[in-house]
Formats: sequence, C-alpha cells, structure tokens
Amino acid sequence: MALDDAALDALFRNARTHSTFSAEPVADDALKALYELAKMGPTSANCSPARFLFVRTPEAKALLRPCLSAGNIEPVMAAPVTVVVAFDPQFYLKLPELYPGMDAKPWFAGNPDLAEETAMRNSSLQGAYFLLAARAMGFATGAMSGFDRAKLDRAFFAGKGWKANFLINLGHPRPDAELPPRLPRLGFEEAAEFA
Repeated sequence: MALDDAALDALFRNARTHSTFSAEPVADDALKALYELAKMGPTSANCSPARFLFVRTPEAKALLRPCLSAGNIEPVMAAPVTVVVAFDPQFYLKLPELYPGMDAKPWFAGNPDLAEETAMRNSSLQGAYFLLAARAMGFATGAMSGFDRAKLDRAFFAGKGWKANFLINLGHPRPDAELPPRLPRLGFEEAAEFA
C-alpha cells in the first residue's frame, strides 16, 4: 500500500532538521511508543543491535555537554530529549531469541570485526527508522554527529559496553520555527545508475 502525498511530504519532502523545539516535554509513553514503532524496521538476521539512550534530565545533559562539539552544545541543551543512537557490540548474544530459525550467533561470536561492522551498519538503519517514526508521529528531529564518541561512551556506557553511533535531538515542533530552505540534493544521474 503506497502512502499518499501528505504522508510522503511529512516524512521526506517537507521534513527538515530542527534545531529548536517547543518547551512542551516529551512524555515517557510517547518515547516508548516511538521505540515500539521504530523497532519494526528490518535488520540483517533480525540482529537489532541498536540501543537508545534518552537523555532528558539536567544531570544527564550536564554529563553529555562536555562530549559535544562546540556547535552542537546549544541545540542539544535546548532540546527536550537527545537520543543517543548506540549499538551493542555483543548484539549476537540475543540472536537465539531474535533469529530462532538458525544458529547465527557463531557468525559473530568469534569475529569481532564482523560483529562491529554489522552492529554499526544495522544500528544506523535502526536510527534512520527511528527518525522516520518520529516524523510520522509528529515530532521534530535533528540528527547530528559532532561529538567525542570515546568520551560519550565512557560517560554513559562504561558498564554496558554499548557504543554511540549518532545523536538525535527530539521534541515537539515550535509553531513559529523558521526552518531553513531545503539544501540541494544530488540528481539521479549524479548519484545512481543502472547495472
């Protein structure tokens, strides 16, 4: 079933990266519903390596602040929620539960390079699903890199072993927000070809 133009506009054509948000908080139930929608996107062997940390409290924001590049401090501090899209390098320990039809755990258990590559690729996919799910639910989002990954991992994931991939600022859109015009995109002939 194809989506109509209004849905495609909301998800892609009219969507923009937000750097400001309304002061309205994002409820726990909304974040849980957002995760429940985003988790449905496919990953290879259903490996689902992404892990999501919702940074919301002043204490957590203060811990995140020194990990950020200078240009990202203000938007992150102002966002109601900053989502750290991370991954679990040992995601394969969950494969017996997530991919029960085959014993896929040995594919990764003895191959840390393959596990890391798979986790990074698939958590990136899951982060993109999260962005689209957030837009579909009416949230404003602003994805970013621009942070010290090692410092962030030490600050938040030392006991878990998770590794940060990228950040998403999340909140309710400001009705008066002046969003920049869409930046150019590459045309089909520049970015795609048939084989």
